[in-house]
Formats: sequence, C-alpha cells, structure tokens
Amino acid sequence: DGLDEVWMVVSPLNPHKKKQNLLPDLHRLYMVNLAVENDPRLKASDIEFKLPQPSYTVNTLAHLAEKYPDHEFSLIMGEDNLRSFHKWKNYEYILEHHNIFVYPRVYTPNELENKPEPSPLLEHERFTMVEGPLMKISASHIRNCIQQGKNVSYLLTEPVAKYCEEMRFYK
Repeated sequence: DGLDEVWMVVSPLNPHKKKQNLLPDLHRLYMVNLAVENDPRLKASDIEFKLPQPSYTVNTLAHLAEKYPDHEFSLIMGEDNLRSFHKWKNYEYILEHHNIFVYPRVYTPNELENKPEPSPLLEHERFTMVEGPLMKISASHIRNCIQQGKNVSYLLTEPVAKYCEEMRFYK
C-alpha cells in the first residue's frame, strides 16, 4: 500500500551474485518488460545499465532521486535481504532517505527449526513488513526446473515462458 508504481530495476552486476549465472542484460530486461507489460503500475527499468558497476542500491536510489526529483522512491526487498542489509554499501543513507518494504520469506519445515530471530531493523520506522501471498519460488528454482525439462508455465507469465522456450534459455 502507498505505492503508485513499482519499478523493477534490472541490475547488470549485483555485487552479491555471480555474473556467469545470469543471462545477458538485454535479455533479462526484455523478459521483465514482457512480464509487466499488461500492468501500468509496473515498469521495467534499465537505470543501472547507465551507472558504474558493480551496482549498489544506494547509488541507484541517489541517481533516481536526482533524475526524478518529483518522485519519492522506496525500496522493496525480500526478508532474506533484510538479514544482510547492515552490510550494504552506505545502508545508513538508504535508511535515512527511503522507506523500505519487506516481503516475508517462506520457510521449509527444515528451515523453520533454525529460523533466525526477526531482524531488529524491522523496529526502525523506515521498515514495513508487508502482507502478501507466500510462495516458495526463486529464479534459481525456475532455472533448475527448465534445465530438468519441467513445465514452468505456472511460474512465469505466458510471454516470458514463450520467450524462454524460443531462446532455449537454461536448457
């Protein structure tokens, strides 16, 4: 609630991920565009393609604020990212200038036994835990399913599933 639009920022180089596991940037941007094309509240953004790499969220947010001074930018992150947020570059600046919406994580029965305590950051006024449908889905799960020849049509929008099939991605 409280968000007019959600911009899906495609990152060319996330400092916490291995580049060799990613499709080329333009393919990933195209798939995000396909996924959001029917919802005017969602937008694919290539803003990080024009910024120095690796991509740090604090730099992206500062650039967005400068380029779009009439907008107020918030950050949406998964609960997993919250646990390492204190390690992010200039995380204090992000906390000072942006609201952060945290989407809860789904835990498997095994993970529930060792579930970490909620992050104390959730007590910060800038953080809001959101409610929404919980699904145990990740990009790596989808890639693995495609590699194993499993049907992923229920996990992707039809245009994205078709594009992955046509391009033979992850096979």
